[in-house]
Amino acid sequence: MSNKQIRWLYLAILALVWGSSFILIKKALIGLTPIQVGALRILITAIVLLLVGFKSLFTIKKQHWWPIILTAVLGTFFPAFLFAYAITGIDSSIASILNSLTPLNTLIIGFLVFGFAFRRHQLLGVIIGLAGTIVLILKGADMNPDQDYFFALFPIISSLGYAFNVNILKKSLSDLSAIAITTGNFLVIILPTLIVLWYSGFFSSFEYTETSGISLLYVTILAVFGTAFAKTLFNKLVQISSPIFSTSVTYLIPIVAIFWGILDGENLSVIQLFAGGIILLGVYLASKN
Repeated sequence: MSNKQIRWLYLAILALVWGSSFILIKKALIGLTPIQVGALRILITAIVLLLVGFKSLFTIKKQHWWPIILTAVLGTFFPAFLFAYAITGIDSSIASILNSLTPLNTLIIGFLVFGFAFRRHQLLGVIIGLAGTIVLILKGADMNPDQDYFFALFPIISSLGYAFNVNILKKSLSDLSAIAITTGNFLVIILPTLIVLWYSGFFSSFEYTETSGISLLYVTILAVFGTAFAKTLFNKLVQISSPIFSTSVTYLIPIVAIFWGILDGENLSVIQLFAGGIILLGVYLASKN
């Protein structure tokens, strides 16, 4: 299989796995708090990765640790909690569409922080994508007065974290294996995650019931497949392709997420779907070389 075919295969797998992550978060929140969902997702992932990839840690050199810490915090730690909180206020399908801003933010961060140049059509794509985001949020707030669209900021902030993450990966960690990067990421955030989980009251007040047990099952599936497996695959994709191509997985994620959301009874208006299409058009233009 050629390198190009492998890239597209990785992209398709990631779209399927991450597109399903939003509904898993939603289901996990039935029996757990957002803090607990985010912390357990990280903790379970860390355990799995340390079991599988512990030996790879010895390949990490001193100069790698600072970029690994940055990517762990910006690309994993905060987004895990932000998305859990976001889905308490907005539909999971809307959160997935807002997540598709990641390639736009990758381009912006690449230009402002890493010195990558803009092309005219890429700047146009950024403007179109932002316009679609505004329409999506305003229409969603109008259609769903019971939902708090302040929470729409959380996926947008997460997409900025992902943008920094992918640029740092490409610039500073291309010489490390994907499993070493991912295992290193989760190693450095185990302690703060345990502290957060402790203060959430999980260890002192958690009661196992049918509801909480099912929620734990959803978090475990999310951690093993949506985080441990997918993060490793994504890091590999970044290494064999460009940052923009890698983050273009977020074009496909909403298709899977909207499918699950509709099955779960979520409603999207024609205008919201149109706004989502505008965002994807902007992302497409911004991603063209």
